[in-house]
Amino acid sequence: MLHNRNVWILLVGEFVAGVGLWLGIIGNLEFMQEKVPSDFLKAVILAAGLLAGVAIGPLAGRITDQLKKKSVMLASGFVRAFSVVFMLIAIQTGSVWWMIIFLIFIQMSAAFYFPALQAAIPLVVKEKELLQLNGIHMNVSTLSRVLGTAVAGILLTIMPLSMMYVMSLIAYAILFGVTWLLQIDEQTAEPLSNSAKKLNKGFKDVFPIIKDLPIVLMTLVLTFIPLLFIGGFNLMVINISEIQDSSAIKGWIYTAEGLSFMAGAFYIKKLGDRFSPYSILFTFSLIIGISQFLLYFADIPFMTIVAFIVFGFSVGCFFPTAATIFQTRVPKEFHGRFFSFRNMLDRLIFQIVLLLTGFLLDMIGLQLMVVVFGFLSFIMTAVFYFKFRQLRNGDVLENTPGGQVG
Repeated sequence: MLHNRNVWILLVGEFVAGVGLWLGIIGNLEFMQEKVPSDFLKAVILAAGLLAGVAIGPLAGRITDQLKKKSVMLASGFVRAFSVVFMLIAIQTGSVWWMIIFLIFIQMSAAFYFPALQAAIPLVVKEKELLQLNGIHMNVSTLSRVLGTAVAGILLTIMPLSMMYVMSLIAYAILFGVTWLLQIDEQTAEPLSNSAKKLNKGFKDVFPIIKDLPIVLMTLVLTFIPLLFIGGFNLMVINISEIQDSSAIKGWIYTAEGLSFMAGAFYIKKLGDRFSPYSILFTFSLIIGISQFLLYFADIPFMTIVAFIVFGFSVGCFFPTAATIFQTRVPKEFHGRFFSFRNMLDRLIFQIVLLLTGFLLDMIGLQLMVVVFGFLSFIMTAVFYFKFRQLRNGDVLENTPGGQVG
């Protein structure tokens, strides 16, 4: 697999773009800390961009299935690079409104890019290599996040905020150039059947597929659990920094969580050979809940780092497993619409969690909020585990890849 030219192009592109993305995210947080006093208002601003991504999701899914994946990735990459111009204007004018426009454009571009990327991955490697590639891809993404946040922290002390976004723009331009080098023979994918061509109307085509595949539906809903944590991640980091009266803790949190995520994504191949995907999903959903409870001790730096290490390792195992289930169980002719639907659903949940996090941080504080989220994670895991037990002896789960069931 690692001798595959397309794999290296995707990984290099992901790394460069990830560094640029996290330079921008840290820049966003810095800009909002200066201009926006309320946690809830910060959440509203971030949610504005997510809402745009949700709104354009159905169109993104149809286009991804109808056009070549490379073409969609190139177009969305161009829009992503251009959107940085709006943030440079925001910094120059000190206007939060320009930042909102920036967030809208960058989230709209992401609504096209990520479904196209997820649909392209099964076209460049064999099915048996998907779990390994998903793990490596997420590791590269996390490495870029660790490096991006570390570099951003240093750059904020030595250069103007606008230069952070110039560097982000350069990274997006490099991604655009690297994407041109992709050589995906999309004819190797199964052509659309006549019924699929007639049905190519949007998400309505996807719902019967999800309904007929209980494992896909169950995995889709289980992804809500890590999103309870991830949705308000940046707001929680800011809040922890204020609780501990330490700016340095931000860098330690991002680094600890990122490195542990990489460890999980690296180790998942060995776990996948020994355990069923269901066992992996349920186990790490439970551990994610435990990591939320650990943040009750957010005033203690050591316990904070431990909580994020536990969370990082858990999602590092969870997400490659979930991605592999989606890529192997959902028919390829529906990949664009399915991954666009999943992307839209994630953004919608992310938006709700983001607003809820901002509200709860203002109302009850971080430590009580994470207890609530921990209980929600435990309850959801238990409900779907018992649902799984009911389906376990049926033929709906027999042919799922990833080892024995149990």
